[in-house]
Amino acid sequence: MPVIETKLDLRSDAFSQNRSQMLETLEELDKLLAQAARGGGEETLARLRARGKMPLRERISLVLDPDSPFLEISPLAAWRSNFDVGSGFVVGIGVIEGVECVILGHDPSVRAGAFNAFNSKKLMRGLEIARTNRMPYVQFVESAGADLRGESGSGDPEAAIRRETGHFAESGRLFYEITELSKLRIPTISLVFGASTAGGAYQPGMSDYNIFIRGQSKVFLGGPPLVKMATGEDANEESLGGADMHCTVSGLGDYLAEDEMDGIRMCREVVSHLNWRKQGPGPTLPPDDPIYDPEELLGIVGRDLRQPFDMREVIARIVDGSRFEEFKPLYGPTLVTGWASIHGFPVGILGNNGALFSESSEKAAQFIQLCNQIDVPLLFLHNITGYIVGTDFEQGGITKNGSKMINAVSNSTVPHLTVIVGASYGAGNYGMSGRAFGTRFNFIWPTAKIAVMGPKQMAGVMTIVQRTATERRGEVFDEEANAKRVESVEFWAEERSKGLFATSRVSDDGMIDPRDTRTVLGIALSACHNKAIQGTKEFGTWRM
Repeated sequence: MPVIETKLDLRSDAFSQNRSQMLETLEELDKLLAQAARGGGEETLARLRARGKMPLRERISLVLDPDSPFLEISPLAAWRSNFDVGSGFVVGIGVIEGVECVILGHDPSVRAGAFNAFNSKKLMRGLEIARTNRMPYVQFVESAGADLRGESGSGDPEAAIRRETGHFAESGRLFYEITELSKLRIPTISLVFGASTAGGAYQPGMSDYNIFIRGQSKVFLGGPPLVKMATGEDANEESLGGADMHCTVSGLGDYLAEDEMDGIRMCREVVSHLNWRKQGPGPTLPPDDPIYDPEELLGIVGRDLRQPFDMREVIARIVDGSRFEEFKPLYGPTLVTGWASIHGFPVGILGNNGALFSESSEKAAQFIQLCNQIDVPLLFLHNITGYIVGTDFEQGGITKNGSKMINAVSNSTVPHLTVIVGASYGAGNYGMSGRAFGTRFNFIWPTAKIAVMGPKQMAGVMTIVQRTATERRGEVFDEEANAKRVESVEFWAEERSKGLFATSRVSDDGMIDPRDTRTVLGIALSACHNKAIQGTKEFGTWRM
């Protein structure tokens, strides 16, 4: 397989500027990740330790195999909201007793591990990852139930009612998802670290294996105050839902641990006896490091996404040995397609080098079908403004040929992984297997922007539509008011298109350092191979 020959000028002003901007952005990102790691803050964590409890991230680190990685999902959820960065839950993929597991943990230092609009999305995403990739699901449960402050985090009664209604729907789906995993023969394990009330109680209630901690775990649908109000009974927490009671009387508990470390030990023992076997193939190609330094990824993409770059330069720094067999290099050149491997796992890669034209769309459709015939996962690298528009292109069949590509993406059954490197606008996001298309994993770089269209285009379209409507009514168009509206639209569209805003709303699986792209994709590909790859030659009807 040929090795990519780089044309990147490491001494150019553009490279230096891009690298400087990226390092500055990564410094901001590191501060936010550190903020998320602090949970509810030092004071809250100190209170936990005083009660003999470990912080959530310490619990997770102890259950994992020594020196094994942990790929956290959506660590920056809830940024720029009234909730804590990270939203009080930790979700990720880690290795326990040699088995790749999805791990969810309620952080008791953040609002007592309560559910909110952001961490509910993370929880459901974790369940989706477990289901679609066939991975055991481990829950560290300690939850006060629903956080009724509403998405804004306010104490407004109406917001609380809306939140309660939403939580009702989310909780119901949570119960279904956990039960469905068991039906699919995907083990579910709950290690209960503290009080778990209402919806939190059903997490162990629906699990295959439950580990309780003596004198610490408490599980009940309604705590003593609710029992008092509902029935008049003065209930004791231990007799109502304590660990000893559930392990000796109700039967909800399967294992009774003496303390948190003992519970973590039991969790590892349970995973060790699952007799878990991956159904997909392991790595089959040499996992050589790229011949180009991943540090160079910092200087490829700048903040100004109007400046073009060659996606081959990104590919050369993330694939094994920088080897890449390009498919149809002379046809539809605005889309780079070809075969490579990452950490030994074969992949088919589609990367944007411009807008999608009819030719590049047709090439993509053919390439996706070929990868499905040979059971090779697909990696989509986004820097796309969308499908090309205009009279000549419509007459040339761009809608028809773009639809072929989207049809191929929709009907493809091999795993899809997506990394949004630069822009990802409009239908281009769909054609490149955006989140809406069942992509197994979706990550973004700090340079990423994702929106229906660019801010200037959005403001311009709105101006044209409003000007036309005003003139049709025979009125005078107010240029001054429009200028203010354009300024506001451009500002907010720009802010909401930024990758950091997107990742904070859990629209992807996390913002990653470009230098970590190869490692992150390797973990994701390994996770995908827990399930047998099911390629197919069957595709829906499309217009030829």
